[in-house]
Amino acid sequence: MHAGNASAGRERDGSARPPLVRELLLVVGLFAIYKFGRRAANGHTEEAYRNADGVWAFERAVHLPGEGAVQSMLLHGDTLIHLANTYYAVVHFPATLLFLVWLYWRRPRHYVWSRRILAALTGAALALHLLFPLAPPRLLAATGLVDTGQVYGPTVYGAKPATDSMANQFAAMPSLHFGWAVMVAVGLIVATRTRWRWLWLLHPAVTLLVIVGTANHYWLDSIVVAALLAVAFAALSLRSAEPVRGHRPRPATGTRATGHPYAPAAHGVPLARAESHHTSSGVRR
Repeated sequence: MHAGNASAGRERDGSARPPLVRELLLVVGLFAIYKFGRRAANGHTEEAYRNADGVWAFERAVHLPGEGAVQSMLLHGDTLIHLANTYYAVVHFPATLLFLVWLYWRRPRHYVWSRRILAALTGAALALHLLFPLAPPRLLAATGLVDTGQVYGPTVYGAKPATDSMANQFAAMPSLHFGWAVMVAVGLIVATRTRWRWLWLLHPAVTLLVIVGTANHYWLDSIVVAALLAVAFAALSLRSAEPVRGHRPRPATGTRATGHPYAPAAHGVPLARAESHHTSSGVRR
């Protein structure tokens, strides 16, 4: 009984798998919009620094922990800060992509839900990048923080933020590094049943320490993206990810529910029914 239920569950889950080519185009498009959208927010340098002063002053006014305490911990040794910079540079995109690929093949219905959440979160974040350009704490002199990427390496940003053609360094609010990491952890916890699944929370926890310790983000950047993610969770529940039914051709021949064979006849009348009608009406041969 349990094996049959498990098999039926897998079959229902498999029916939710969307067409592969469409999903590849969709996910690639999502990443492209993310990259080009951030670059489109370039050109607001003065506003980004004004906003940074405001964010820094607000954090101190509400007594948020100092970002410097986390950075001091990472700066105890070159190895630790190198690992933090590397984590920031290379884990963000590959981890999210592998998460989507695994869900697509193993948990299709969860994949559809997770992809929708990530798309909604990314769209909201890009809108906020345009409306509220923000210089990261590593570029704000008032913070006294070190740009660990430039000093210790590796870094994904150019040495001159205003002329960086590869990325918009003034799009700190909100932190998609942290938002995507939380979504990866939540998605894997929801989609799996192993007792060890809660360890996936280490990914956003480490990401939070890294983005703050490397002075790429303020605490507030993570708080805002967490709020956006909560709204996305509330608006797009897992139950709304309906299975994607594939086209199933109708069989030319088959078996009735009672187990008796039948075959289609002219005008849509089953052959067995037509023969019965001729016999009962006494048609002469």
